[in-house]
Amino acid sequence: MEQPIAVTRQSFDDWMIPVYAPADFILVRGEGSQVWDQQGKSYIDFAGGIAVNALGHAHPQVLAALVEQAGKLWHLGNGYTNEPVLRLAKQLIDATFADKVFFCNSGAEANEAALKLARKYALDSGNREKNQIVAFNNAFHGRTLFTVSAGGQPKYSQDFAPLPGGITHTPFNDLGAAAQVINDRTCAVIVEPIQGEGGVVPAQAQFLQGLRELCDRHGALLIFDEVQTGVGRTGSLYAYMNYGVVPDVLTTAKALGGGFPIGAMITTDKLAKTLGVGTHGTTYGGNPLAAAVAGVVFSLINTPEVLDGVKQRLEWFIAGLTEINLQYPIFSEIRGAGLLIGCALNPEYAGRAKQITQLANEEGVIALIAGPDVVRFTPSLIIPEQDVKEGLARFARAVARICS
Repeated sequence: MEQPIAVTRQSFDDWMIPVYAPADFILVRGEGSQVWDQQGKSYIDFAGGIAVNALGHAHPQVLAALVEQAGKLWHLGNGYTNEPVLRLAKQLIDATFADKVFFCNSGAEANEAALKLARKYALDSGNREKNQIVAFNNAFHGRTLFTVSAGGQPKYSQDFAPLPGGITHTPFNDLGAAAQVINDRTCAVIVEPIQGEGGVVPAQAQFLQGLRELCDRHGALLIFDEVQTGVGRTGSLYAYMNYGVVPDVLTTAKALGGGFPIGAMITTDKLAKTLGVGTHGTTYGGNPLAAAVAGVVFSLINTPEVLDGVKQRLEWFIAGLTEINLQYPIFSEIRGAGLLIGCALNPEYAGRAKQITQLANEEGVIALIAGPDVVRFTPSLIIPEQDVKEGLARFARAVARICS
């Protein structure tokens, strides 16, 4: 058997299109909330693959589901259905407001489907002028041309003009501003209950409740992008459950597969009829391998034990981060919900979030940024207390280096 190709971090620069700037080490193994690089150095994983690895790495029950399904069926194409995808659909329906599910492969695809559904639903109602979409500044909905246009961060979209039209952006958490632009031509409002990439900024309850009322008044669909907040991340199965607001359409991905690519758009019977045979689709969406894995991930997370445990783990993080901040006053605010935590930097440390995470890597902990001024943590929902303490001790050493 031919020997595998030797690879180093330099191989990335030599062979890969440079749309990422990965760390200067290569991770090769993970177990629970720890990962190891090629040299055997260990890291505590506070990033969770950007809120994806909700049960950590190599969870035995998830691994068993993957191996079992791999010995049966991987892929069929959408001319046929399969057992795992039907069971997963029923799990989502039973646990949420939804009656119907569309499966895809990512959050961007789920949002793309939601926006297309909204446009077509309005068109089918007989109003050709009802095609406007309202979104929010600093939002992030994906990297397709449609979803990057809906996202309210020009740095991600401006180089790809001309962009799809009919999208208006307004300030997040400003209901008055939203009321100025939502009208009878609006077909959809898309919003994240917590802006993740935009800085880990939670929506105010009255803001989301007001959007629900405005959508009802003008016959627009309310779309919740729960790609990052969904599947237990906030301590509830979905964040909408924290707000007393039920959307018309919800998108979910990331943690849904626990690391295996899968996304979904869920909605009501009434709206689902809009997308008939041939109106939308995806080759890999709902494949049995992804669905089998997601079914186990979903069943493990959708339990009082895990969801209550998220709230307990938030307390561990808040206590540890507050202690760090007392010694090294670097954060102006620690915000978020559940295990979607954002630490906003004080003005004197503005723009240094990436530098902090790089130093954290050197100290043996993996963290994220949410823009240049916010350090973000999205660890496993079942991370052990000892890993939280050890990871925060390592993170404190990185902060001390910044503040020295």
